[in-house]
Amino acid sequence: MNTGLTSEIAALTLEHITLVLIAMAIAIVLAVPAGVLITRRAAWRPWVVGFANVMQTVPSLALFGFLIPVPLIGGIGKRTAVVALVLYALLPILRNTLAGILGVDPAVRESALAMGMTGRQILWRVEVPLASRTILAGIRVATVTTIGTATIAAAIGAGGLGVFIFRGIASVDTTQILAGAMPAACMALAADGALGWIERRSKHF
Repeated sequence: MNTGLTSEIAALTLEHITLVLIAMAIAIVLAVPAGVLITRRAAWRPWVVGFANVMQTVPSLALFGFLIPVPLIGGIGKRTAVVALVLYALLPILRNTLAGILGVDPAVRESALAMGMTGRQILWRVEVPLASRTILAGIRVATVTTIGTATIAAAIGAGGLGVFIFRGIASVDTTQILAGAMPAACMALAADGALGWIERRSKHF
């Protein structure tokens, strides 16, 4: 492998990682509080979860295309790609946050209430810590999925490892396709392993 290709792989890998990290950070900031909120607002659950479900069912390339003409968030480039990746990452984090908190034993909540804890204290000192492994599992799934979906971002000029894949498809060049697919696959496996390790190490308290 020549030096030029190696440096390009490194640059596009870094670009890919940046896209994923930004999208995941925004998705976590949005989905975890939303998941907590709908544990307290049962009437909102069908609407919030339904929206996340719909976003998940739209084909990824189509979603990128739909967002391009949208004012403020659309256009060609990284901004549109990040918005699309965030929308795709919402569902597993949202659903696992909801499931984790609702799955806390009611007896534990009652004990905390009997000890004089407020609703806010019960949430942050009891429910969220007990639900942390479930929430982390959702973040793990969303991260691995986002790494794969981010390869499509190259179709709208957002860069990343998808540049090699689309270039390889256009020129029927297997080497180019592998240059994009292999680092993305390794990245997904590494993220899955690292987040899985964190998930196993997290303790309920």
